[in-house]
Amino acid sequence: MADNTNDPTGFEAAIKPLFRERDRNSMLNRFDLWSYDDASLHADRILARLREGTMPCDSAWPSERVDLFQQWSENGKPQ
Repeated sequence: MADNTNDPTGFEAAIKPLFRERDRNSMLNRFDLWSYDDASLHADRILARLREGTMPCDSAWPSERVDLFQQWSENGKPQ
């Protein structure tokens, strides 16, 4: 598998920074939003909550952020 950690559309560069420390901490009892493996495994559930506006818990993301997460997920979840 190729090392995509520097991919500008990958998890490390584009997705992980979307989640604040408080977002991560509020979800740690279920999974780690800063973990590629966890975010990738739960991407469908995360996206559903983002689309509903119930995640993060304090306010909904702008549609551009939700769209970015969806694109990442649909494009094979590059690391």
